[in-house]
This record gives sequence, C-alpha cells and structure tokens, in this order.
Amino acid sequence: MSLSITRPAILPRTLQRARQWLDRCPDDVLLLLARVFPAAVFWQSGRTKLDGWRLSEDALYLFREEYRLPWIDPEAAALAAATAEHVFPLLLVLGFATRASAIALLAMTAVIQCFVYPDAWPTHGTWAALLLLVATRGAGRWSLDRLIFRSFPSR
Repeated sequence: MSLSITRPAILPRTLQRARQWLDRCPDDVLLLLARVFPAAVFWQSGRTKLDGWRLSEDALYLFREEYRLPWIDPEAAALAAATAEHVFPLLLVLGFATRASAIALLAMTAVIQCFVYPDAWPTHGTWAALLLLVATRGAGRWSLDRLIFRSFPSR
C-alpha cells in the first residue's frame, strides 16, 4: 500500500527538480546558442556559394534559374547573399553589432521564405525565433558588444 502512495509523489518531485535545474540555466548561455547555431547555418550556405574567392557557377545558376528573386539582378543577388552569409554570421558569433546582424539575417530569412522556399516555413521559423531572441535581447554577456558598451558610462 505504501508503494502506491509514494509512486505518484515521485513524478512531481522529479518534474520540480528538472524545472529547478532548467531555471538555473543563464540567459547568456541561451543567447550564445541563439547566436551560434543560426550563424553556422548561414555560414555553411555562404561557403557553398563560393569557389575560392569567387562566386561559384552553381550559385549563379541557382540565382538565375531556380531562385529568380524579383527586382534584383541574379548576379547581384548571389553576390549579396554570399557576402551577407559570411559577414553577418561572423559578427553574430563574435557578438559584435549583434542586433543589427540578427535583423539582417532575419530579413534574409524572410526573403528566402517568401520568394525561394515557401514550403520550408518550419526551418525558417526556427531560424527566425532564434534571431528574434538575439535581436530583442542582445548578445548577452559573452560578446564584444558587452565589452564595448561596458566601457561607456551609463546615462
């Protein structure tokens, strides 16, 4: 009989311990992860667009024939995408100009979602959620932004 009384109490205690453990996770850890993982996705995509220091023929073909972005020349779009996919992820990882970089990649995600791969909304939604977290909360303690702004006196 005592087994049936103690067994239901194990689950709430276990859930409470798990919640306490999760509550101790610093926001800075979450913000670092929210910077690094979208940065990795965009960086890898940017790497596929280059052949050495030049745009790859495959990237140019994709922008001409598959992506077909409206209102922009395919070569210019490919160059802009390759540049953005290298610069903004690097800034995100360093935590420098973090909010602006997150917003830039969020805009890029919106373009990809609307004009290139509209059926990939679960993936793009995941990127957007992480980038929105960084854009609204900043880079966190482990960032160049924090070092720079800490050196300025508060108003």
